[in-house]
Amino acid sequence: MADFWRDSGYGLLDGDSRGHLRVTGDFLRAYFQRPELRPVEESCPAERALHAALLRNPREAVPEARLGELTDPDAVENYRVVLGFRDRLLAAGTIEECYLRLFLPGDKSDPGVPVPPLFIDQMAHVIARAVLEGCEDGLRARAGELLFREQTVTIQDGAIMAADAETVDMHASSGGFGDLGRLIAEAQTPLRTLELDVLSEANAGLYWGRDQAHDTVLDLSFAGAGLDALSRLLEAWIRHFLDVEASIQPVQRIADEKWVWHIGLDAEGSAILNDLYNGAEVGEERLARLLSLFRLDFADSSLMPTAIAGRPVYLALAMTAEGRLRLKPQNLLVNLPLAERA
Repeated sequence: MADFWRDSGYGLLDGDSRGHLRVTGDFLRAYFQRPELRPVEESCPAERALHAALLRNPREAVPEARLGELTDPDAVENYRVVLGFRDRLLAAGTIEECYLRLFLPGDKSDPGVPVPPLFIDQMAHVIARAVLEGCEDGLRARAGELLFREQTVTIQDGAIMAADAETVDMHASSGGFGDLGRLIAEAQTPLRTLELDVLSEANAGLYWGRDQAHDTVLDLSFAGAGLDALSRLLEAWIRHFLDVEASIQPVQRIADEKWVWHIGLDAEGSAILNDLYNGAEVGEERLARLLSLFRLDFADSSLMPTAIAGRPVYLALAMTAEGRLRLKPQNLLVNLPLAERA
């Protein structure tokens, strides 16, 4: 099978014994080659020297005093952010460990520099690529994009269609877009105007030639192949990070008098599940934003705290009032009810 998501940086990393991604010099060097850091005509000699030094040795320590030698305050801030991120990566050793530490309390290696959301998405991108290594299912790979790219959701006649938000916005602003929901719902065929295709089991193979174009649509309708692909991907995401086996299945509703644990896969899903669990009133308009509910069961219930061992964990996927879907895949990692965390 051909390589995919080459822009993720996966090819610049090495795997350890667990299959986690060890931070390499080439991976770090790619960050110092970003446009924000590349010298321009107006760059001072100190900035040029620093950039050249970091390309030679991307692990080189850079004291604050050296940043103070740069004359461009924007360059100073850009270096401070990227170097802070680099130091997090080096302290963690692997991309996965760095990603997890961002969301767990008590990280003593925190250099005190915020990590831009873009960098968090880039980590999710390359980790998802590792999770999907060897995958031959275009639907599952397309589902993987939900872990690091925002989606625009259209619902019509019961069909739930997720298209890449950036792609949708680009076409909409160009004036040649039209009504995505109408085109998808009425045609259910390749959207030639936008060069978007609704993926199905029958045509999933076309994804591999367009894996970096973000121009395919994923059908997340209940009991469909797209939602199943997302479920299998989330199982693999948990397995990759935590070495825990779990099964995830879409469900149409939560009818459980002993409901004890839930996790929202996004901010909207978290808020809706919290209100439902606490018995708060949830209006029809908000309930309509729920795209899917899931039931998660651990293969080994002894991994859970004794008080809730064997009980299912419910998950929710929801869109915003504006029809946007922004997954927070870290929620599955830090909010699972595991006994070792209790």
